[in-house]
Amino acid sequence: MKITVQSIGLTPHEPLESHINKKVSKLETFYDKIQECKVFLKVENNADKANKTAEVILAVPGDDIVVKKTTASFEESLDLCVDTAKKLLIKKKEMA
Repeated sequence: MKITVQSIGLTPHEPLESHINKKVSKLETFYDKIQECKVFLKVENNADKANKTAEVILAVPGDDIVVKKTTASFEESLDLCVDTAKKLLIKKKEMA
């Protein structure tokens, strides 16, 4: 699976990049037909503390799986995205 990380308005530091790769790579254990994963990181322009948005787009046969979460940290947003994507992948696999 090819993993692409795009960040809008920021430069992700190395620990964040390795966190993304580690978390996203685990998704393949739940569904082995993932062709590509795109991760978008963005800081929302609002006064709220929870302004770090992570969006995960998984290219799978049929429909792409898109999950978007906003929390106070990119790591937390990404973890929530991966947890949700995991549930969706398991559901997709069971339906196949």
